[in-house]
Amino acid sequence: MCLSYVETYGCDIVITRCCNNYGPGQHKEKFIPTIINKLLKNQKVPVYGEGMNVREWIHVYDHCLGIWAVATQGKKGVYNIGSGFELSNIELVSLLCEKMNKDIDKSIRFVKDRLGHDFRYAIDSSKIQDECLFELNYPDFEKEIEEVIKYYDQVPSR
Repeated sequence: MCLSYVETYGCDIVITRCCNNYGPGQHKEKFIPTIINKLLKNQKVPVYGEGMNVREWIHVYDHCLGIWAVATQGKKGVYNIGSGFELSNIELVSLLCEKMNKDIDKSIRFVKDRLGHDFRYAIDSSKIQDECLFELNYPDFEKEIEEVIKYYDQVPSR
Protein backbone atom coordinates (compact mmCIF):
# COMPACT_ATOMS: atom_id res chain seq x y z
CA MET A 1 0.00 0.00 0.00
CA CYS A 2 2.82 2.40 0.88
CA LEU A 3 4.55 1.75 -2.42
CA SER A 4 1.33 2.50 -4.30
CA TYR A 5 1.22 5.92 -2.58
CA VAL A 6 4.84 6.53 -3.53
CA GLU A 7 4.07 5.72 -7.18
CA THR A 8 0.61 7.29 -7.40
CA TYR A 9 1.00 10.43 -5.31
CA GLY A 10 4.77 10.84 -5.04
CA CYS A 11 4.66 10.52 -1.25
CA ASP A 12 8.03 10.63 0.42
CA ILE A 13 7.89 7.21 2.05
CA VAL A 14 10.81 4.92 2.80
CA ILE A 15 10.41 1.25 3.56
CA THR A 16 13.02 -1.06 5.01
CA ARG A 17 13.22 -4.82 4.76
CA CYS A 18 15.74 -6.89 6.59
CA CYS A 19 17.25 -10.33 6.77
CA ASN A 20 17.13 -12.39 9.99
CA ASN A 21 18.06 -10.46 13.13
CA TYR A 22 19.84 -11.82 16.17
CA GLY A 23 20.97 -10.29 19.43
CA PRO A 24 20.23 -10.01 23.13
CA GLY A 25 16.57 -9.79 24.09
CA GLN A 26 15.23 -11.56 21.02
CA HIS A 27 12.03 -13.50 21.69
CA LYS A 28 12.81 -17.00 22.90
CA GLU A 29 10.78 -18.63 20.13
CA LYS A 30 13.21 -17.43 17.44
CA PHE A 31 15.81 -19.85 16.08
CA ILE A 32 19.01 -18.65 17.77
CA PRO A 33 17.43 -18.23 21.24
CA THR A 34 15.73 -21.62 20.79
CA ILE A 35 19.06 -23.29 20.03
CA ILE A 36 20.84 -21.60 22.93
CA ASN A 37 18.07 -22.30 25.44
CA LYS A 38 17.77 -25.95 24.40
CA LEU A 39 21.53 -26.41 24.73
CA LEU A 40 21.56 -24.66 28.13
CA LYS A 41 18.91 -27.14 29.31
CA ASN A 42 20.73 -30.11 27.72
CA GLN A 43 17.76 -30.67 25.43
CA LYS A 44 17.90 -31.63 21.78
CA VAL A 45 17.68 -28.85 19.21
CA PRO A 46 15.08 -29.43 16.48
CA VAL A 47 16.59 -28.93 13.02
CA TYR A 48 14.33 -28.94 9.96
CA GLY A 49 15.08 -31.40 7.17
CA GLU A 50 18.80 -32.02 6.91
CA GLY A 51 19.69 -28.56 8.21
CA MET A 52 20.69 -27.24 4.79
CA ASN A 53 18.29 -24.27 4.80
CA VAL A 54 20.35 -21.08 4.57
CA ARG A 55 19.68 -17.79 6.34
CA GLU A 56 21.34 -14.39 6.18
CA TRP A 57 21.97 -12.94 9.65
CA ILE A 58 22.40 -9.37 10.89
CA HIS A 59 22.90 -8.20 14.47
CA VAL A 60 19.96 -6.12 15.70
CA TYR A 61 22.30 -3.19 16.43
CA ASP A 62 23.48 -3.13 12.81
CA HIS A 63 19.89 -3.39 11.62
CA CYS A 64 19.02 -0.33 13.73
CA LEU A 65 21.95 1.60 12.24
CA GLY A 66 20.61 0.77 8.79
CA ILE A 67 17.10 1.93 9.70
CA TRP A 68 18.51 5.18 11.06
CA ALA A 69 20.53 5.75 7.89
CA VAL A 70 17.44 5.25 5.73
CA ALA A 71 15.26 7.41 7.99
CA THR A 72 17.72 10.31 7.92
CA GLN A 73 19.21 10.05 4.42
CA GLY A 74 17.04 7.76 2.31
CA LYS A 75 15.05 8.71 -0.75
CA LYS A 76 11.52 7.46 -1.21
CA GLY A 77 11.32 3.77 -1.98
CA VAL A 78 12.48 0.46 -0.54
CA TYR A 79 15.80 -0.35 1.12
CA ASN A 80 16.91 -3.84 2.01
CA ILE A 81 19.18 -4.04 5.03
CA GLY A 82 21.44 -7.06 5.11
CA SER A 83 24.85 -8.25 6.16
CA GLY A 84 25.74 -10.66 3.39
CA PHE A 85 26.58 -13.16 6.14
CA GLU A 86 24.88 -16.50 5.50
CA LEU A 87 24.92 -19.82 7.33
CA SER A 88 23.04 -23.05 6.84
CA ASN A 89 20.98 -24.04 9.86
CA ILE A 90 23.26 -26.99 10.57
CA GLU A 91 26.33 -24.70 10.42
CA LEU A 92 24.65 -22.37 12.91
CA VAL A 93 23.73 -25.18 15.30
CA SER A 94 27.23 -26.61 14.95
CA LEU A 95 28.82 -23.25 15.79
CA LEU A 96 26.59 -22.80 18.83
CA CYS A 97 27.35 -26.34 20.01
CA GLU A 98 31.06 -25.60 19.65
CA LYS A 99 30.80 -22.31 21.55
CA MET A 100 28.78 -23.98 24.31
CA ASN A 101 30.97 -27.11 24.51
CA LYS A 102 28.18 -29.44 23.42
CA ASP A 103 28.46 -32.52 21.21
CA ILE A 104 26.43 -31.77 18.10
CA ASP A 105 25.61 -35.43 17.49
CA LYS A 106 24.00 -35.65 20.93
CA SER A 107 22.42 -32.21 20.77
CA ILE A 108 20.25 -32.24 17.65
CA ARG A 109 17.26 -34.06 16.31
CA PHE A 110 16.23 -33.70 12.72
CA VAL A 111 12.53 -33.03 12.21
CA LYS A 112 10.38 -33.03 9.10
CA ASP A 113 10.73 -29.79 7.17
CA ARG A 114 7.71 -27.50 6.97
CA LEU A 115 5.78 -27.43 3.70
CA GLY A 116 6.80 -24.42 1.62
CA HIS A 117 9.74 -23.64 3.90
CA ASP A 118 12.22 -21.29 2.20
CA PHE A 119 15.45 -23.05 1.36
CA ARG A 120 17.37 -19.77 1.38
CA TYR A 121 16.37 -16.49 2.94
CA ALA A 122 18.70 -13.65 2.04
CA ILE A 123 18.33 -10.21 0.49
CA ASP A 124 20.09 -7.91 -1.93
CA SER A 125 21.18 -4.89 0.09
CA SER A 126 23.21 -3.24 -2.67
CA LYS A 127 20.90 -0.20 -2.97
CA ILE A 128 21.57 1.01 0.58
CA GLN A 129 25.30 0.48 0.00
CA ASP A 130 25.34 1.98 -3.50
CA GLU A 131 23.74 5.16 -2.18
CA CYS A 132 26.38 5.21 0.59
CA LEU A 133 23.71 5.40 3.28
CA PHE A 134 25.02 2.53 5.29
CA GLU A 135 28.17 0.51 5.15
CA LEU A 136 28.05 -2.49 7.38
CA ASN A 137 31.36 -3.51 8.79
CA TYR A 138 31.39 -7.22 8.14
CA PRO A 139 30.03 -8.74 11.34
CA ASP A 140 32.19 -10.66 13.76
CA PHE A 141 29.46 -13.24 14.09
CA GLU A 142 31.42 -15.57 16.38
CA LYS A 143 32.19 -12.79 18.86
CA GLU A 144 28.65 -11.42 18.72
CA ILE A 145 27.10 -14.88 19.15
CA GLU A 146 29.22 -15.42 22.28
CA GLU A 147 27.65 -12.26 23.73
CA VAL A 148 24.19 -13.56 22.83
CA ILE A 149 24.94 -16.90 24.52
CA LYS A 150 26.03 -15.03 27.68
CA TYR A 151 22.84 -12.98 27.60
CA TYR A 152 20.56 -16.02 27.44
CA ASP A 153 22.63 -17.86 30.04
CA GLN A 154 21.91 -14.99 32.47
CA VAL A 155 18.19 -14.58 31.73
CA PRO A 156 16.35 -16.05 34.74
CA SER A 157 13.44 -17.69 32.90
CA ARG A 158 14.87 -19.31 29.86
